[in-house]
Amino acid sequence: MRERPAARLLVISPAREVLLFRFVHKDGALAGKDYWATPGGGVEPGESFEAAAIRELREETGMVIDSVNASVAQRTFELMLPDGETVLAIERFYLVHVHDTQVSRAQWTAEEVQVMADHRWWSAAALRQTTDLVWPAGLADLLQALGAFEPA
Repeated sequence: MRERPAARLLVISPAREVLLFRFVHKDGALAGKDYWATPGGGVEPGESFEAAAIRELREETGMVIDSVNASVAQRTFELMLPDGETVLAIERFYLVHVHDTQVSRAQWTAEEVQVMADHRWWSAAALRQTTDLVWPAGLADLLQALGAFEPA
């Protein structure tokens, strides 16, 4: 199975809310899937996880940063891509605090435009109460443990 390294971003607003994108797949191998997930994406050949995190944040949100700190979490799991290929996803998460909550879609790829239906800033309470599918699982607990969210 091919490995797919990816950088994911835990983007935190001044109001201590986390940015998530809603993915709605209408066709292909993931047709019918509807979930919320953190911004991020695959590491390109020759690129570090950190450089991918900076690039993905810019491409998916329009937010520009110069650097990221060390990853705060990692997960490895089997993931089906929209084209039907199953890969071993190796994800590293980076915590980023931003001052501006404006999100730009200007650099989205055609695939992102097709499947990324919405974005929302989520409070800890909203994350804990939602019945929507949110990735990664346990996100509110992770953010609380990192000090990004208030204690439950």
